Amino acid sequence: YASLSDIPHKVDIVDVFRRPEHTPQVAEEAVKIGAKTLWLQLDIINDEAGQIAKKGGLNVIMDKCTAVERRLLKVPVVGN
Repeated sequence: YASLSDIPHKVDIVDVFRRPEHTPQVAEEAVKIGAKTLWLQLDIINDEAGQIAKKGGLNVIMDKCTAVERRLLKVPVVGN
């Protein structure tokens, strides 16, 4: 999709693989669409984006890999 607002269904997690300076805009879009969580991948840290998301009621995770965290929690992958 060209933007988060183009996604035709509810979004739980916005998983971000963008440079840190681009994340505040992504956070604003995530708030606008009513996402539940803003997840910034490894080495992606931006306090402004975190504050935008938190003020918008989102959970915020920074500098963590979803795949690594899933393996640590031993959560099975659905659909495999």
